[in-house]
Amino acid sequence: MTQELVSLTIIMAVAAVSPIVAQLIPGRFIPQTVLLLVTGAALGPYGLGVIEVNDAVKLLSELGMAFLFLLAGYEIDPKRLAGHQGKVGLVTWIITLGLAGLVVTLLPFFAKQGINGIATVIALTTTALGTLMPILKERNLEGTPIGDAIISYGTWGELGPILAMAILLSTRTGWQTMLVLGAFLTICLLCAMLPTKALKTGHRLYRFLTENANTSSQTLMRLTTFLLIFLVTISALFELDAVLGAFAAGFILRYIIPDGSKSLEMKLEGVGYGFLIPVFFVVSGAAINVRAVAGRPALLVAFIVMLMLIRAVPVYVALSLDKRKNPLSSHHRVTVALYCTTALPIIVAVTSLAVKVGTMQSDTASTLVAAGAITVFLMPLLGSITYQVADVHPVTAVREIAHTPSDWRTIVHEHAQVRALLHHQDRLKRMAETLDALEEMGTMGHGDAAHSNAGHDDEYRAELVKRARREIDRQLKELGLDPQLTTQLPHNYRYPKN
Repeated sequence: MTQELVSLTIIMAVAAVSPIVAQLIPGRFIPQTVLLLVTGAALGPYGLGVIEVNDAVKLLSELGMAFLFLLAGYEIDPKRLAGHQGKVGLVTWIITLGLAGLVVTLLPFFAKQGINGIATVIALTTTALGTLMPILKERNLEGTPIGDAIISYGTWGELGPILAMAILLSTRTGWQTMLVLGAFLTICLLCAMLPTKALKTGHRLYRFLTENANTSSQTLMRLTTFLLIFLVTISALFELDAVLGAFAAGFILRYIIPDGSKSLEMKLEGVGYGFLIPVFFVVSGAAINVRAVAGRPALLVAFIVMLMLIRAVPVYVALSLDKRKNPLSSHHRVTVALYCTTALPIIVAVTSLAVKVGTMQSDTASTLVAAGAITVFLMPLLGSITYQVADVHPVTAVREIAHTPSDWRTIVHEHAQVRALLHHQDRLKRMAETLDALEEMGTMGHGDAAHSNAGHDDEYRAELVKRARREIDRQLKELGLDPQLTTQLPHNYRYPKN
């Protein structure tokens, strides 16, 4: 027990220090996840050997992965899946799967490396939506057209491989697999229907659960945790991957509370990101054999390149063909495609399963996991660069400079000004939307206490607005811009061509 506690103490020390280090890095271009993975690899059995991955730590890591996929499943809006962009995302993922199958089967490189199986095909089609969500929130992309596109395409990039793992990597015959999946689906439907009916009928038990959700009983949090562990256990009993049960739990939770619950979300994120999920990433890093990865650089680079070709290119093409419904600029389409190529948790799950059944060597799995870890750093970084470059319109700037080379400094400065205007206008728009939401929440209050505090809340919000606008105006003036232009500039403004 002492060694388990020592390992866990070191892991949590890494988890506590990582956000501080990430904040201190100029530009904050390295996500915390990357620091957790790298530190895990450095301190794990293949590094300094400080962290021992024993059964207790493995269990916590499995729970961390379960919470990660629970939150990923919870982020999925069923309406988004059924919507236009969701349907396009599904078709795109199916094309990606077929393309990956052809490439892995036909290219001799994969056969020479011993990874020409179904596990590699699935790994090449994945998007780490659960890993991306905190990055999107940190970079204020959530709720934007770009963020919505990433979630729509990324949803199938996570859900599709999970279903493919259950069907294609099963050791059962076809009809047995379908029977087991049907039984699992039936259990999931029952888990979703019972609370929904209780909600509609206003059952006494439901009222008790909601009334005690924020007391020491923490009824909703306990039920959510039970649902997660129950479905993960069912997955294990049915010899399915735990990822399927965890993802299903999150999806069911979103179905039960379609509008979400801020209180429950904060608690789940607190337990997940505050404790269990960092353990999963550190342990995933500790599983990487650095020497094995260093001995196969060609496989590492080739796998990352293939991820970009097989996953990013189809997403970009789909967005380009769907320009009427999703009128994103070419740079923004590249941004979405790069973010959707971020892949790690599914790679960890699928390679672990392949090693367990003997279809993949552990050294090869380490290399693929290392490649997935690199994408968590590389793809959001490249996506961030293309996102920032988009509003500068470099192609237009180059044309203008070619037309009048002597004015290159003025042209570059003017394009930078336009990007600054658009950036600050977006900030104003998000602030206005937030304030509108606060006002709606304020009007929903009932009772004398709510009415008596309404005036005070309005004054407080108005003061916040004034402070925010003054701060934005100050920043605009420092850039040499007129603050009045931010409210007059159209949202889709583009610098005019000469």
